[in-house]
Amino acid sequence: MTRKPIRIVIIGGVAGGASAATRARRTDEHAEIILLEKDEHVSFANCGLPYHIGEEIADRSKLLVATKELLERRFRLDVRTRHEATVIDRDNKTVSVLNHETGEVFDLPYDKLILSPGAAPLVPPIPGHNATGVYTLRNVADMDHIKATIDHAVTKEAVVVGAGFIGLEVVEQLVHRGFKVSLVELQPQVLPLFDAEMVQPIESSLRAHSVDFFAGDGIKAVLTDSENKAVGVELASGRKVQGHPVIMGLGVRPNTQLAQAAGLDIGETGGIVTNRFLQTNDPDIYAVGDACEYVCGPLNRQQRVPLAGPANRAGRLAGEHAATGNCQPMGNVLGTAIVRVFDQSAAMTGLSVKAANRLGVKATSVTIVAGQHAGYFPGATPVTLKLVFDPETEQVLGAQAVGKDGVDKRIDIIATSMNFNATVRDLANLDLCYAPPFGSAKDPVHQAAFAAGNHLDGIAHVAPADVELSDVQLVDVRTTSEIENHPLAGGEHAIHIPVDELRHRLGELDPSLETIVSCGVGVRGHVAVRILKQHGFNSIKNLSGGATVRNRAIPTDQ
Repeated sequence: MTRKPIRIVIIGGVAGGASAATRARRTDEHAEIILLEKDEHVSFANCGLPYHIGEEIADRSKLLVATKELLERRFRLDVRTRHEATVIDRDNKTVSVLNHETGEVFDLPYDKLILSPGAAPLVPPIPGHNATGVYTLRNVADMDHIKATIDHAVTKEAVVVGAGFIGLEVVEQLVHRGFKVSLVELQPQVLPLFDAEMVQPIESSLRAHSVDFFAGDGIKAVLTDSENKAVGVELASGRKVQGHPVIMGLGVRPNTQLAQAAGLDIGETGGIVTNRFLQTNDPDIYAVGDACEYVCGPLNRQQRVPLAGPANRAGRLAGEHAATGNCQPMGNVLGTAIVRVFDQSAAMTGLSVKAANRLGVKATSVTIVAGQHAGYFPGATPVTLKLVFDPETEQVLGAQAVGKDGVDKRIDIIATSMNFNATVRDLANLDLCYAPPFGSAKDPVHQAAFAAGNHLDGIAHVAPADVELSDVQLVDVRTTSEIENHPLAGGEHAIHIPVDELRHRLGELDPSLETIVSCGVGVRGHVAVRILKQHGFNSIKNLSGGATVRNRAIPTDQ
């Protein structure tokens, strides 16, 4: 007897839904697969939207990853754009659907249902939030509206609210289009997920491109003219910032209303709870993308991670499981992400020290500054890499990196290692490719792992960059000219002994005192610690990242 083809209904396209649909088809040629998308475009490159506004991606069609026609032709999918699911009836296994083109409402039966509703941009309910020229950037229509405004702007001033990944990408592209940009952020730094000292090069790059950055100041209202057109914003401090358009990049809220109304479980971070096969508490209903929760490593707890990479992978697995009943389990999600801001890039994976402290996770870190390739090869530029690890298990918990080049390589290496529960010893033993144009024999990943190992073994303990220095014996082993050109923040009382003179000037130091050594980036400081430790200095540490990272953590003007 011929088995009746399974009917899979997918709510929402883009990364999660489209991936689910095409994987389901590839694993079951006979399944009936219906993809509902409430907007016009079923599959587009969300992450590319800012770059078309800035015309770095000139051809708009390049952002349309898979059109309705392609999906129907190649994968024999029943793609219904401008169709919105409004109610899920789990008892009868039907979805109520509104056709926005005709106004028709109908019930659609399903055998398996995959939810990929995404998330909606956060817009605070402040005066003027719905004025003309206030935008969010979530889909192609948003992009088109912003670009049209930019293309026809008379006064080239704009305001971006929110200094996360999307906000910074928009700022960069607006500057490329010749705009004077003001950036507003409630938190005291850009990229609030990062540890503060790690984003200072990004903030310096913004200043170098004449971006006015208003940190630690929220938005109170959108300023409007007599025609209700946005002309700027008023900040919580009372300061008024001029600009049109006003683009909100304040993050997203998961679209879970449909799931909640159907009685599906919602987790602590506000997403739909799923298991390793992306099933909800109803085994015939799956959830993927920005609206669901995944197991987040290294916490091993459910958490919402609204990123395109996990959404794509989850959609692929959910589509296969819905069609066949089997798939590889979804792996832990680490929140690996990167952003380019002019000449700098910042990337992270796993936990920052800030996040670890907030979550009550034991964490220690080391920070190194090293060239992205061999220093003797032309074009070497520094990468600052911060490695976060558990001081007891030695497991890698996360990493952050910033620099002009090679940032993605190092974070991808560490994220890959974390997927296999790597320790800092594992990182130290990685066999990485090396040739002068590409890296160094001791890669920055190795150097960070070596520093972590030295700390764990007591060979050279490190002190965090923002450590209080006023009550310790502080030894600065840089040259006099280095110290004059780049004074150490909080280091006015330091004893200055260049590292090459240290052995001959031991008498100037007291081995009984708690001692911290600093240099430029930590390399000479490590040498100095080893010298002093073997001459009776037992309470001694190396300042992590030296004066370079210290002066980012505690700016000298404070």
